[in-house]
Amino acid sequence: NYFQQPQGIKGSDFSKFIERYGKHSFLSLCDFSKLSFQAGDPILIYFDSSSVLSTLRQPVKMGASGLCADGNPAGFLDSKSTSCTRIFANLSKSCITDPVLDAASYYRDFTVLKVRVVFLPFAQHLICLTIHSVAPPGAPHMKDSTCNNVVSEVIYEIEFSGTHGIQSVSVQFKVSNISGNSGSSLQQHFTLRFWVSTRTLSHTLPRSGNPGYITGAPLLIADSGAMHILWSEGDGSCSQFLRHTVQFGRNTRTGCKLSNCNYIQQKLYKALQGMNKAEDLAITGSAHSTQAEEWTTILIRNCSVQAVNCTSCCMVPVTLEIQILWTKVGLMSNPQAQILGARYLYQTDLISDNPQIRVVIPLTTVVTFADVTEWPEPPRGQPQVHWKLPFDIFFPFKVAMNLERSYRGSYTVPVISMCLLFLD
Repeated sequence: NYFQQPQGIKGSDFSKFIERYGKHSFLSLCDFSKLSFQAGDPILIYFDSSSVLSTLRQPVKMGASGLCADGNPAGFLDSKSTSCTRIFANLSKSCITDPVLDAASYYRDFTVLKVRVVFLPFAQHLICLTIHSVAPPGAPHMKDSTCNNVVSEVIYEIEFSGTHGIQSVSVQFKVSNISGNSGSSLQQHFTLRFWVSTRTLSHTLPRSGNPGYITGAPLLIADSGAMHILWSEGDGSCSQFLRHTVQFGRNTRTGCKLSNCNYIQQKLYKALQGMNKAEDLAITGSAHSTQAEEWTTILIRNCSVQAVNCTSCCMVPVTLEIQILWTKVGLMSNPQAQILGARYLYQTDLISDNPQIRVVIPLTTVVTFADVTEWPEPPRGQPQVHWKLPFDIFFPFKVAMNLERSYRGSYTVPVISMCLLFLD
């Protein structure tokens, strides 16, 4: 009823296991959790007082006049700046009643959802967070013929984690004064910025199973949380900040491009590995950062730089294949996934080292999981009364006939034997 004890994996026999159990299979990169925001998704907000679910807005200009269109939703991971013009027929009235001029309307009385959901029947403090304003200005007010404290620029900064969604949202304002009354105008600017969460992890890391890994959960590495690989921007270039999360059991392939040959060797290694270089990998999904026996060292095989007969060439890493060996352990009725070993395998290419030549280097990362589970022998129990015989009813007659053919005498022996069998 138990899986066999897994073998120890060493650097010398890693290739042997990969050749025996490895296979090529790449799943779609869009196979994320249904609750996670995807790039371009509208950022959802929730008004507690009215129980209304809406979206965070980023006004844009409309038409040749450049007037503000307030219905444009802010897109997740879509960092950009927009500007538009507002015209006021009655400035003294708009100064007090128009919410687009008041800084409070951009962060008060609503919360931002950490993940993408449709209904909110459960405790919203688990999925919502409040926008924090940096040095919020006062409300607009009229003084003489001038409207003071009018919002001229709004800057949202959103911290996010690929595993846990949006972590925090802050907003900054710039204000100005508008003079006049009829036909006054204001140029407003709106900026949305995203950045990856770099909060220091405590000794208790997020779990990806207990104890075995769960398929689709992040692959845990020491000191950094989840393992990440290349993220491609919309134009195909490699993102400096965004990274895909490696999910247990899901083979993945990503790619992007780096321009200029100045990004050679260490620059490309850093692009493939990410900001935080992975050195140790969690054996189980509930590994503790303080327990050394619950982590395994990642084997790294860098590029083999060979002598090349080329004075203006450079050997650079262009592909990183992350190979994971895992097995099932424990009861067969409740199998637990456990990682045995991992390896970084780099492949190189030759590019021009001439600074006058613009070089585009395509980079690729591949993640493969190989199941090396050794299944136990089928159970063998004691014979039971209800079991059927392993031979048919004519078996004795077949034996008797075979014996008879070995004699050259009469047929008396087999006939008598058959009669005795029937009489018995």
